[in-house]
Amino acid sequence: MAGFRFLRFAIVPLAIVLAPSLTLAQPDPTRTENVTVTGTRSREVIGQFTKSFATPTVLTGKIARWERGVCPVAVGQKPNVTRFITQRVKYVAIAVGAPVNTDASCTPNIEVVFTTTPQALLDNVRKNEAVYLGYAISSAQLDALAKVTRPIQAWYTTETVDLIGKRQLDSGRPPESGGVTMASELVMPSSRASGAPTTMANAYRARSTGNRIDGGIHSGFNHIMIVVDTTKVADQTVVLLADYISMLALTQLNSLDVCQQLPSIVNLLAADCSHAVEGLTQFDLAYLQGVYKMGAGKSLALQRNDIADAMTDTLK
Repeated sequence: MAGFRFLRFAIVPLAIVLAPSLTLAQPDPTRTENVTVTGTRSREVIGQFTKSFATPTVLTGKIARWERGVCPVAVGQKPNVTRFITQRVKYVAIAVGAPVNTDASCTPNIEVVFTTTPQALLDNVRKNEAVYLGYAISSAQLDALAKVTRPIQAWYTTETVDLIGKRQLDSGRPPESGGVTMASELVMPSSRASGAPTTMANAYRARSTGNRIDGGIHSGFNHIMIVVDTTKVADQTVVLLADYISMLALTQLNSLDVCQQLPSIVNLLAADCSHAVEGLTQFDLAYLQGVYKMGAGKSLALQRNDIADAMTDTLK
């Protein structure tokens, strides 16, 4: 799925004017978090943090991550700002162990759009290329996905990867039209809970080890669209926005409205959250490192355990 196709149909036809220019400030290299997790409850706190962050995909019920090299692009701001944001995403990706596409002409798979009219943009995406909204099996679900509800919001297109590396887009379309409707219940037990059809006629027969601990089937990102409503983030620095965007670009989070107990960049825009941060925290980075170390084919519970264990080791 070509990223530039999204930029072409979503931005040019709408004639979206460049959003008000944001001020580019330099990050403070001496900044550190002043919260340390110690004592017997440290593993419990980290476990709760992990559960509040991790979001499983509909098809596999597992946490998705990048297996393709990330190739970010940003539009709607001056070149120095968009360049800073895309470089920040790459730097964070490298720091946490995510793959990065170093080809200067790579096709974007992370697209960041700054606009003053986010809903108009999403309406156009819904009309022209709804697959960018994420997995859905009905028009009503697509309509719900296309609603802009946050100042910075992300939409995730995922793919299912089986034991032999075969990739299928999680699009909700029949396999003959290029998507995965739903895997067999024998392969993916989570399918029944999703409410999607599971008949063998439209099932994607992913190959699995059959092992309940690690079946070999896992989820990856195919494309991520991040839309920034500049009318609602005018009081934020570009450094903070770049860190927030980097978090959304490397993992799919459970809730961005929950004020995290541990310091996190997601608290930046969480409702009624007084836990101020100055950027990505050590806990954010430790979580992302855990995501890119976890067993991709393991069950959700085991993946969360892997992440929590990695965080505990890193934060020591």
